[in-house]
Amino acid sequence: MNIASVARALPDHRYSQEEIRVQLERIWADRRPVLSRLPQLHENVLVESRHLALPLEAYAEDRTFGERNDVWIEVAQELGERAVRGALDKVGLAPSDIDTMFTVSITGLASPSLEARLSNRMGLRPDLKRVPIFGLGCVAGVAGLSRAIDYVKAYPDGVAVLLSVELCSLTFQPRDTSVANLISSGLFGDGAAAVVVLGERRAQQLGVSGLEVLDTRSVFYPDTEDLMGWTISERGFDIVLSPAVPSVAQEQLPRDMHAFLADNQLTTDDVATWVCHPGGPKVLTALQAGLQLSDHDVRHSWEVLRTQGNLSSTSALMVLHATLEGEREAAGTRGVCLAMGPGFCSELLLFQWA
Repeated sequence: MNIASVARALPDHRYSQEEIRVQLERIWADRRPVLSRLPQLHENVLVESRHLALPLEAYAEDRTFGERNDVWIEVAQELGERAVRGALDKVGLAPSDIDTMFTVSITGLASPSLEARLSNRMGLRPDLKRVPIFGLGCVAGVAGLSRAIDYVKAYPDGVAVLLSVELCSLTFQPRDTSVANLISSGLFGDGAAAVVVLGERRAQQLGVSGLEVLDTRSVFYPDTEDLMGWTISERGFDIVLSPAVPSVAQEQLPRDMHAFLADNQLTTDDVATWVCHPGGPKVLTALQAGLQLSDHDVRHSWEVLRTQGNLSSTSALMVLHATLEGEREAAGTRGVCLAMGPGFCSELLLFQWA
């Protein structure tokens, strides 16, 4: 099983953290407690810039859930097509070569689903197997990648594509002045990423070398569903974000990572490449402490957080993109992709450079 290529697509509207904060201060001008807390909360997330689905001034408009979701459908198709075509172009494949497509998102809803709409836009095959996945949140980038790996393991001649589109800004709730929403308003951004995954025989036919996946694992933590997710109502998505998340990252995920690696006769010392979802500075710092990783080990995660913010399921794929675009490791060098998300749960993927 081969992770052959990754491509990304970001909205054209890019703003500095200060520009976004100033706009939010206009929106919350009559909420003095909010105005006093907002600058420090936005500074603490260590995000310098983000891409947004809409022009910044559009977020002052009072839109219904349905109106915002209509924007999600429109922008998700545009970004999704760009990301998928970019990933296919890197390995010399056409849309008609795709056998199955997995789509993941937690920021919008569509029926027909996103990959069905892309079939019409891109000329995908009528026999395309479509697997839309909703609800996994931040963990879905790595979880979706693992499911694509499962597919090509069963179909070694197959071509699978994973597409993640997250337009977090469209979930913004101007009436919610909770600390969780204030942090969210400074942390989350918008974007899309696509990954081409090849079965073993197909990769050999194409002469493509990328990342060979060795193993995957899903871990669910019982009785933790209140740590992260959405409260969904007639006004849309309200963020649920517990301050306990960094503790789980530091105390529980390392135990599962060590067990996962041990089952593959490895330790963290054998892992040279770390592709970690950058949930936020506290989560990433806690993850580093728990796994004893250096800033250099997770440099791509910090860079994605700084320049894009947290893109939910798309973030881990953005880190994977940066990893593959950077300096290649020697063949056989081991690496790990990992993410955590609502459930509460984690997804782990072990690979080696081909």
